[in-house]
Amino acid sequence: MKIFFSSIIFLISMSTIYGQDRAIDPMYIHGLEEKINTHLDFLSKEEFNLMVDYSSVNPFINEYWDNDKLKPYPIPIKNVPFEIDFKDSIYASPVLIDKVVTSRYGWRNRRPHNGIDIDLVTGDSLRAILSGKVRYVGYNRGYGKCIIVRHSNGLELLYAHLSNQIVKENDLVLKGQIIGNGGVTGNARGSHLHLETSFKGNFINPEYLFDFGEKNKIRSDKIWVTNKWTSPHLHSSKRKSDIQVATTFKEATNQKVVQVKTHRIRRGDSLSRIANKYGTSISALCKANKIRRTTILKPGKRLIIGF
Repeated sequence: MKIFFSSIIFLISMSTIYGQDRAIDPMYIHGLEEKINTHLDFLSKEEFNLMVDYSSVNPFINEYWDNDKLKPYPIPIKNVPFEIDFKDSIYASPVLIDKVVTSRYGWRNRRPHNGIDIDLVTGDSLRAILSGKVRYVGYNRGYGKCIIVRHSNGLELLYAHLSNQIVKENDLVLKGQIIGNGGVTGNARGSHLHLETSFKGNFINPEYLFDFGEKNKIRSDKIWVTNKWTSPHLHSSKRKSDIQVATTFKEATNQKVVQVKTHRIRRGDSLSRIANKYGTSISALCKANKIRRTTILKPGKRLIIGF
């Protein structure tokens, strides 16, 4: 089967070869086409399109493709806003039960929460939200057993805290295909699916791209992403953000982003000292960070100073 897939990819790439000095014998190509056509009846149109989308001619697939690293991009892309295109208007729900979001993308416990948590019971089947190619299958101290699927538009989805991983690296998966089972592995309190969406190293608020209501809608076929939606400190994990999707570059550039000041806690810091440094009050610090005056400040953590 791998030889068959490679042959199809070879034909897809053939248009780039004819421009070279050495021509390829048309009779050889004709013979290869006949061999491939004898197998095409075993493929659905969706499966064939999937192979085309994830062949070597798609630059999104080849860029920093790495089966060993959770985060293969050395640094996130700098050109914000950026556009993500979708071929589908509907995604497949990752769980077969009602989607209950228990924690959202945003600031949580004085650190960024880069995805959303969806409630489930250990052992529940997990499905691929979109068709794609599996880039990573492994274990991480924080994520536990996890799977990363890259899609033809460059978007990557991470499924974390799994109890079982069914797919393997470099597998092609169809939208709605079961890829594993939910669990509580890694740094997780209670069984749930931790879902992250990223593009070239930028963690995007999943709810900006997908409506996690009953209809499983992708918010638009063209979505422009600004730094408002790649900055967890601009959001709270305890409440849903007000979603206003930019579908054009002009709309994206018109989105106003309120910058948030943060302070990295150092040894010897106190709420009083930090408040005096930034000209704010202890009460304001406590309210912004959901902490009390008696909360112990841990060096290395960040505090939100204000919006």
